[in-house]
This record gives sequence, C-alpha cells and structure tokens, in this order.
Amino acid sequence: MRRIAFLTAACMIEGLPEARTDAWEHTLEFAALQPACRLRAISLEAVIWDDPGFDPEAFEAIIVGTCWDYMEKPEAFLSALDRFARLRPLLNPLATIRWNSDKGYLRDLETEGVPTIPTLWADRADDDTLLAAFEALDAEDIVAKPRIGASAWRQVRLRKGGPLPPVEERPPAACLIQPFLKAAETEGEMTLLFFDRVFSHGLVKRPRHGDYRTQSMYGANETATDPPADALEVAQAALDAVEGALLYARVDLMRGADRGWKVMELELIEPYFYPEQGPFLGAHFAASLDRLLAA
Repeated sequence: MRRIAFLTAACMIEGLPEARTDAWEHTLEFAALQPACRLRAISLEAVIWDDPGFDPEAFEAIIVGTCWDYMEKPEAFLSALDRFARLRPLLNPLATIRWNSDKGYLRDLETEGVPTIPTLWADRADDDTLLAAFEALDAEDIVAKPRIGASAWRQVRLRKGGPLPPVEERPPAACLIQPFLKAAETEGEMTLLFFDRVFSHGLVKRPRHGDYRTQSMYGANETATDPPADALEVAQAALDAVEGALLYARVDLMRGADRGWKVMELELIEPYFYPEQGPFLGAHFAASLDRLLAA
C-alpha cells in the first residue's frame, strides 16, 4: 500500500476541545475518500499539519486537505508546507498553494479575462476605507473580506448609511471589498468540483433566511445540480489560467448584476469537496490521485 498523508487541522477533528462546529465535514469527506483510495492500493491517512510528530518522509506524497485554521497562522502554515515539499511531492503543488492562499489571485484571473466581481483592494478595513468603498464601487451594499481567509472568517457586510461593524469583526489586515451580489439571497452560489481538471459534480449553496453566507456552519443548505454550459465554461476558463497539475479544484460562481456568471473563488487549497452532493466523489478523487502519483 502506498501511504499518502491527508493534511487536516486539530480544529477539524471531532471530539477534540478545539473542534469547530463544522468538523463533521472533515469526517464525512474523509469517509468518502479513504475507502476509494484503498481500492487502488493507496493508504490515505489523516494527519494534523502542525503536529510536531508528523514525519513527511513516512509518506509517498502529501495532500493539503481540510487545514481550516491556516488563515489564523498563514506564515506558519506556508513555512510548514515549504518544509514538506522539500521532502515529498505536495498536492496541490506548493507554488499553486502560495498563489491561491492570497485572494489577490483574483486580479490575475481578471487579467486573463476570467469574469470576476468588481473589487477594491485595500491595506486595511478602517472606517475611511469602508466608507469610501461605497462610492468607489458605486454600490449601496458591500462585503469586505480578508485577503487571506476562508469560511467567511472576519468577513463583514455593510449597507450605505448603516452602522460600521466592530473592528474585531472586520478583516484584520489587507482586504478586498466587493459589491454585494443580490443573487446570494435569491439563487445562491454555484460550486463546481474538479479532480485532475475533470468535472466531478456540482451543487448550489443557499444561505439561511436573513443571512448571506453560504457555509453550513451559518445554516446554509446545499443541493446537487447539473450546472449549465455557461457556468462550466467560466469555471473552465478559471482552471485554464492555472498552469501545472491539479489534484483538486473547486470553482465557486455567482451571477453578477449583468446576470453573467462571476468567479467568487477558485479554491486550490483545502476546499470542502461536498461528498453528500457527489456520490462518485471518492472514485473520482482516487482515480485522479492514482494518475498523478504515476506521472
């Protein structure tokens, strides 16, 4: 059996004191991946990325999995991945993960002609910056997000003329500010999963009533869907803008004000794979991993 490490975080292990409320997602995802890998003589083993006892050299390759605390300690995380990559192949590759860990990659996608949301880039989310963003974006409703972040961590929504959120809830450093898309409350967000650049499955994520966030920990729900051709086309354009092998990729799309699909996120680092909406997820993942290991 080929031993492959699947990196996760202590906050994603159910039963540990620091476990997040959505730690069950790691449990569900890994339960779909591990048996399918075993059928291909691959021993997929979950390990906590910052566990001092983790020995990269005990594995043939290392997959960046559900490391959902990396945004709280990005320098330590990238430093650890750099050390791992010097010893064993890293999937996705280190250069890709470094690029994708900062949402500045969206500017690169825009340069490549990939449809994205109009964005204001700022060094901080202070009062002056947030208030000026309404005019700069010609918007009455905006969202500010950390450039390094996930799961709506330190993300805030503001309405023109309304109160500003407390400083401790705002992005802690460099951020991006975008117009709020009404589709978030009506149609939801479309998510498309790819393994070795081959489409696997799609779903629509809808927030609970009165919220706009599309993560399950905030009460959102997910429904499997067959994506329309124009959504797949935009997702493919985003993937084509990235060079090199990709074990996994997740593209989150939403309709913009012009009703065209816009890339919200291109997730090439630690995305959730939504096993409940992808009955063949395990087989697709294992086959892709097998091919990349043989390359």
